[in-house]
Amino acid sequence: MPDVLNPVLIEKESITTLSFKKMIQFEQHPALMSKLRDATRLGNIDKFKCEIEFYSDSGLKTVQTTVWATGKSFICLKGGIWIPISKIVDIRMI
Repeated sequence: MPDVLNPVLIEKESITTLSFKKMIQFEQHPALMSKLRDATRLGNIDKFKCEIEFYSDSGLKTVQTTVWATGKSFICLKGGIWIPISKIVDIRMI
């Protein structure tokens, strides 16, 4: 299992330079979809920020941002930046 204790904090804008092609096995938080929907609602109503921990091909990352939309396969962040839900480990409100 990959190391989930040392995520690299990145800026939201750098997500567009990341690749999400590698198959990485890890455990997602069991209530991830519910947490993503809550983060989307709070992001749209109150511009509430959260911390998203996710894997890219270059390793574990974390970003602090607002979630604008949650779909079936991706979340959309402010600025039209997308992260595949299959690569998200967890999301925490900050």
